[in-house]
Amino acid sequence: MKFRAFGRAGFRVSEIGMGCWAIGGSRFGNSYGATDDAESVRAIKKALELGCNFFDTADVYGHGHSEELLGLGLSTTRMQDHLECGKLLRERVFIATKCGGAYMYNDEKWGVVNFSEEYIKFALENSLRRLRTSYMDVCQLHNPPLYLIEEGEIFRPLRKLQEAGKIRCTGVSVHSLDEGLAALDHVDSIQCVFNMLDPRNYELMETAKRRGIAIIAREPLANGLATGKYAKESRFEKGDIRGSMPPEYMEAVLEEAEKIKKRFAGRQATLAQIALKYVLSFDSVSVTIPGAKTAAQIEENMKASDIPELTEEELAVFGS
Repeated sequence: MKFRAFGRAGFRVSEIGMGCWAIGGSRFGNSYGATDDAESVRAIKKALELGCNFFDTADVYGHGHSEELLGLGLSTTRMQDHLECGKLLRERVFIATKCGGAYMYNDEKWGVVNFSEEYIKFALENSLRRLRTSYMDVCQLHNPPLYLIEEGEIFRPLRKLQEAGKIRCTGVSVHSLDEGLAALDHVDSIQCVFNMLDPRNYELMETAKRRGIAIIAREPLANGLATGKYAKESRFEKGDIRGSMPPEYMEAVLEEAEKIKKRFAGRQATLAQIALKYVLSFDSVSVTIPGAKTAAQIEENMKASDIPELTEEELAVFGS
């Protein structure tokens, strides 16, 4: 596993982290289908074993279940000398979570958000409890709208929590380029979509690099569609977000993924590993966070760090 600087924060993280959305399960929908909690914990432990030290989650993933499993997996992992990990392991891993999805606490309509100081403090305390830790390495506002990012007041609670030692880094998860650019003056890290099928945030990433802002590249496998494991005939179970994606979008994405797979047929690597290596070809990325539900998926993902770098000729394949 290779490591990179996390922006100007002063610590280094594994260039491939574990995205923990999927392990939250599909009980509340808006996820990636059924999961097995025991296997989810095995996946967390496998990630640690393979050198991963960065884990990204959110309070709304399974309405807290993802955080609970991550806390369990980290707190029950033993060091090589079979001693309880305790404080030693906690100091060696970096946990990033997100807050703002108020609907999980009040049975409100999906998508209802709250970025008030009172709510952020409340949400963070609950996340810390579920994660079995006294501080958060990265606390991210979860997809706030552009007008609130531009106003800037929603970041004040994060800075106060940082000053109080409850969080180490402030962050925000964004959808659009404009949101990311507007947030640069307010945070230590920005999480955005970036993958071989959707490189739209390149400008944001390069600007962030110049400013010393860490970039967490999410969806590096394009919701799993850049793994070569799905076809346009594939069907997804209830609660899997891919089942609601427009058929024409799915067909176009899968067709492009298949083209890239054929062009890399001679490479001793899976399409998922090629997709991750593409994202890691950009030094503006501090860490990328492919999701996983099983230890086998973790192993495939983490090994991408060690496959040969993509050549200039191979990089030219993307977008051609």
